[in-house]
Amino acid sequence: MRVMLAEDSALLREGLVRLLAEEGHEVVAAVGDAEALLAAVADDPPDVVVVDVRMPPTHTDEGLRAALELRRTRPEIGVLVLSQYVERRFATELLTSSASGVGYLLKDRVAQVDEFLDALDRVRAGGAAFDPEVVRRLLAGADRERADPLATLTPRERDVLAAMAEGLTNATIAERLYVSQSAVEKHANAIFGKLGLGESSGYSRRVLAVLRHLGA
Repeated sequence: MRVMLAEDSALLREGLVRLLAEEGHEVVAAVGDAEALLAAVADDPPDVVVVDVRMPPTHTDEGLRAALELRRTRPEIGVLVLSQYVERRFATELLTSSASGVGYLLKDRVAQVDEFLDALDRVRAGGAAFDPEVVRRLLAGADRERADPLATLTPRERDVLAAMAEGLTNATIAERLYVSQSAVEKHANAIFGKLGLGESSGYSRRVLAVLRHLGA
């Protein structure tokens, strides 16, 4: 996998370069600001970009804006966004920007190497990878803003919805919840029915539809 990094912390940036190289990935560029990232992508497009939300010069949303620009202009490139904190507005804006190949992880998750690498693989394959804590905050915020129809979901349906929002497949959800895959499919159909989302083809589109509804 060809990966490009954009992280203003030199220590974390070099750590990610070493980690990815040890895992057999090619880091084609590692830069410290969003402008340099966009220039590097234009020169040599990677498979996946890993970018921090807050970058120089203002350390507000430069990285996020670069990620959104890439989703608009280069949808074939996967984008995995890293953030120090759960920033619900930023997460919602990113997740509603595209139907596939997108992820949002807290930086603490990088220390969980297997989880980070799994998220990278999912984004590269055109799937979705959302930090469980980000998903929890999105769900909690949606509850506060709109009690109905989320309030109609059963506890098990909420478990399935949260796992779906992380980008997990039905088979993986079944393993996590110790239920059959057919049970997960039934719960998923019930969730979409209650949320008024209708039928949708494609795993990533399904996840995006849920997050659009939650973040609306």
